[in-house]
Amino acid sequence: MIWIIVGVLILLAALGAPLFSILGAVALVGFYLSGQDGGSIVASEFNRLSTLPGLIAIPLFTLAGYILAESRTPQRLVRLTNALVGWLPGGLAVVAIVACTLFTAFTGATGVTIIALGAVLYPALRQAQYGQQFSLGLLTASGGLGLLLAPSMPLILYGVIAQQFTKLDIVALFKAGIIPCLIFIALLSAYSAWHVRGVPRARRASGAELWAAVKDMAWEIPLPFVILIGIYSGRLAASEMAAVTALYVLVVNVLIRRELKLAELPRVTRQAMVLVGGIVMILGFSLAVTNYLIDAEVPGKLFELLQTYIPKENKWLFLFALTLFLLVFGMLLEGFPAIILLVPLVLPVAQSYDIDPVHLGIIFLANLQLGIFLPPLGINLYIASARFRQPVLTLVRAAVPFFLIMLAATLIITYWPGLSLWLAR
Repeated sequence: MIWIIVGVLILLAALGAPLFSILGAVALVGFYLSGQDGGSIVASEFNRLSTLPGLIAIPLFTLAGYILAESRTPQRLVRLTNALVGWLPGGLAVVAIVACTLFTAFTGATGVTIIALGAVLYPALRQAQYGQQFSLGLLTASGGLGLLLAPSMPLILYGVIAQQFTKLDIVALFKAGIIPCLIFIALLSAYSAWHVRGVPRARRASGAELWAAVKDMAWEIPLPFVILIGIYSGRLAASEMAAVTALYVLVVNVLIRRELKLAELPRVTRQAMVLVGGIVMILGFSLAVTNYLIDAEVPGKLFELLQTYIPKENKWLFLFALTLFLLVFGMLLEGFPAIILLVPLVLPVAQSYDIDPVHLGIIFLANLQLGIFLPPLGINLYIASARFRQPVLTLVRAAVPFFLIMLAATLIITYWPGLSLWLAR
């Protein structure tokens, strides 16, 4: 009977059934087969979800990201970064990397970055004599950068879920992602500068041009500093930072700049809250599934199985196996579902191998950055294919060098925990 149910659920997933419905079915069927009242348990998990202190940060940061995407912030961001670093070797490539990182951090959606900034950056790269394959690979890979940088939504989501199993400060996660994110930026920038060394460098922006770009970005520049000061001072919780960010972005883009008309605000809010609603539904049912898996002692059995092949003392081999595991599932699942489904399974096992939950979060998101443009199912490949009107195979070939560089950065972060934990502690 159980295998028939599993087969039906797999078939529903293959036919495109919503993820929350499949998770709900797994939870309800699992509790029913174990002789428990699944409906009451699922309802109690949703009630517990509503009491989580960090949950309110998700809709607030999501709304802020959607408002930024609807404004002219992407163009202003590109203009400012170009004025600052565009004259360096491979300067426009560095502009693309930095701009994509910052935009993804605030929107929390890698696909939005490719769509919003791709229209600006791709023509600029081609006009500056950067090769087509290099430009496509750079933008496809850079669209995933920023997941490690506050106030990235996946970073918050990992923290909210991890808090169900261990004591974890989301602000510590924000701090932990800074150095690893800078490593990704530095390695990709160095490769880009080397690769386009024969391309003529852009002239250095004059003081007047730089000042004009700064003035144009004057309302957005304080925002990351407010968030960083709130993080390092410890005076603002994640939910409070989210409220400040959402209010600031709303006032600036609706009332001051008026790039988003007040009449359009309900539409943007509705789009943002549809995404949030989906996340909350998936998260609630995922907690119920987690409850069932814990009752069935699945994490413990998984740990025992792993110990057969990977001794508890050899956490370095476990980290290697974890990297392969996350790469595969990062390719199969988009960021939010991957975090929601995998963290409850992976975190208890990782802790048994003495891996810090904060460090695990950075490993988790670093691998997801890679998985989302890993063939054949990486979602960013298909978004970039639609954005740039190029075959997926062309983008796969173009992204290979950037994937290898980001994989090297991920392994450095994985095997050098201090890079993540130094600021966090």
